[in-house]
Amino acid sequence: MTHSSRPHVHPTAIVSADADLPADVRVEPFVVIDGPVTVGPGCVIRSHARLIGPLTIGARNDVGSGAVLGGAPQHLGYKGEKTNLEIGDDNTFREHFTASRGMPLGAGPGSGTTRIGDRNLFMAGSHVGHDCVVGNDCILANGALLAGHVTIGDRVLISGNSAVHQFCRVGRLGLLSGLSGTGKDIPPFWVLQGHNQVRGINLVGMRRAGIPSADILAIRKAFRILYLTRPAVPMTAALARIEAELGQHEAIRELLGFIRESKRGILGAHRLVAGEDDDSSAAA
Repeated sequence: MTHSSRPHVHPTAIVSADADLPADVRVEPFVVIDGPVTVGPGCVIRSHARLIGPLTIGARNDVGSGAVLGGAPQHLGYKGEKTNLEIGDDNTFREHFTASRGMPLGAGPGSGTTRIGDRNLFMAGSHVGHDCVVGNDCILANGALLAGHVTIGDRVLISGNSAVHQFCRVGRLGLLSGLSGTGKDIPPFWVLQGHNQVRGINLVGMRRAGIPSADILAIRKAFRILYLTRPAVPMTAALARIEAELGQHEAIRELLGFIRESKRGILGAHRLVAGEDDDSSAAA
């Protein structure tokens, strides 16, 4: 591909002959596009970014300065195999964001592909590790980190300098407060504060997402059953009670399904919740 055939590619950019760029893609100074990279229409690749194939990027993505999309998985078992990063539409990747390709199929739990959905905002210095699956309309704030094989649902908010351990899941509308970390699964609608401690439900985020009021009330009741029942009861008994009393609500069915599928277990109660009837919430 010659720069003269692409009027929106700056002459200092280095673009592989294997790259596929529509005519309206804007490539700013000192960008490097390396190998089989397919970029959708309307994208902007800002100065000093690097795109490494195999990589597929959808339409109208904004790739910030110094971002690296499609780097090799940060894993000692990676031996240079051909793997992928797939990105949807309308995402914003701010300065120095990084996303790794997947580990190869057959290499342990490697899926071969890291996947990022649509309309996500990845702030400066955030990272998506190999084999992650990121849903739609999520926000990773500055310095937020996803280790390998993490799955996050739609409308998740991961606040600044927070981290999710490998193989963990974060359910839809889950929220990690700033400086938090989890080695457990975070169920839908839950708010994490600190390390492996749930603080409340994402009340504001649920309202903004259009969750019916009856479902929000049911989630608050489920939270109390799980964390505030005294004396405490086994998880299986608590889930059975939630299903019997609240199972007609769609949000409750989503919550129960997530918890019952968990392989790593879910969060315990924060110290500020454990001794009181607390239904605190946080904005998303």
